[in-house]
Amino acid sequence: MEPAPSDDDDESGTGLRKVIHVDMDAFYASVEQRDEPGLRGKPVAVGGSSERGVVAAASYEARVFGVRSAMPSVRAARLCPDLVFRKPRFEVYKAVSQQIRAIFLDYTPHVEPLSLDEAYLDVTDDLRGIGSATRIAELIRSRIRKDTGLTASAGVSYNKFLAKLASDQNKPDGLCVIRPGEGAEFVAGLPVKRFHGVGPRGAERMAALGIETGADLRRRDLAFLREHFGSFADYLYRAARGIDLRRVRADRPRKSVGGERTFDRDISSGSALRETLERIIDIVWERIERSGAKGRTVTLKLKYTDFQSMTRAKSLPAPVADKAEFARVSRELLDAVLPLPQPIRLMGLTLSALGEEEHEGAPAGTTVDAQAELPF
Repeated sequence: MEPAPSDDDDESGTGLRKVIHVDMDAFYASVEQRDEPGLRGKPVAVGGSSERGVVAAASYEARVFGVRSAMPSVRAARLCPDLVFRKPRFEVYKAVSQQIRAIFLDYTPHVEPLSLDEAYLDVTDDLRGIGSATRIAELIRSRIRKDTGLTASAGVSYNKFLAKLASDQNKPDGLCVIRPGEGAEFVAGLPVKRFHGVGPRGAERMAALGIETGADLRRRDLAFLREHFGSFADYLYRAARGIDLRRVRADRPRKSVGGERTFDRDISSGSALRETLERIIDIVWERIERSGAKGRTVTLKLKYTDFQSMTRAKSLPAPVADKAEFARVSRELLDAVLPLPQPIRLMGLTLSALGEEEHEGAPAGTTVDAQAELPF
């Protein structure tokens, strides 16, 4: 399972706020369809179309065929023979994202971006004195459509966990409101795989314990959950009751910059692994330069053919100086685990400990095993 959201930053003590989660609909693909009218209504994938290409985003027309982000492009083309590929235009997506962010800031200064295409807004005290979070969400969606030609879905509730669930409820171009007192009932009817942090393997583990819905989860006491899920248990216990104490944090500092690649065919040979690593180094370093991030910890992630993951990280005494140093550390991490016990289906790299004076897990210069999958 992925790391659970932390409640450490709660200030209210209640978690009851007016929170909106706005999520653009198939953002990258929708921008391509907007800018190239001939693509409208057609299945579109943003990403490389080569044998090693990966889908970065898929239009809703493509999703009907089972095409999803992070899917190998070769497989996507097999699922949808009429699929149209377009190379990513991140500068365009970033510009549109900034346009949308400006709309948010017309209503509240409390905006916490999660990515280019989604953000939390706290409108408990909105700038225009509208008072209704639902009305503000409607106005924001209308302005996004008018100013950008794109559609957005929104969730409105009294905490972040519920607002994010709600934004996904009526996609695309939808709005869902979960009012105070309704959270526990809403969560009870959802499959646990909809909970943030519960991935496919986590959902399988929970199903083996007879936990498939929020209602199933709520019937388990905290002692049971801690026995089976450790530190993740407290989050699950609260989530099953619709409780989330985190506040919306404007300009939240970025924790990592990275990327990963899923292969069309599993690989195991040293030469193939090193060749793949070099490609990922190029991709990730470009993102690091674009973001202006400075970090001290380089992490290598490998996912084996049986879907088990392994991560290795190395922290340096000072921020990574340049691409050459980033590449050197990345190669050292890979060389240290070769030969692999089995082939891998995914490889990824991240740079983290951004702007930190000291690494929070080990002394500088040491190598540590990260226990949880890192967000890319």
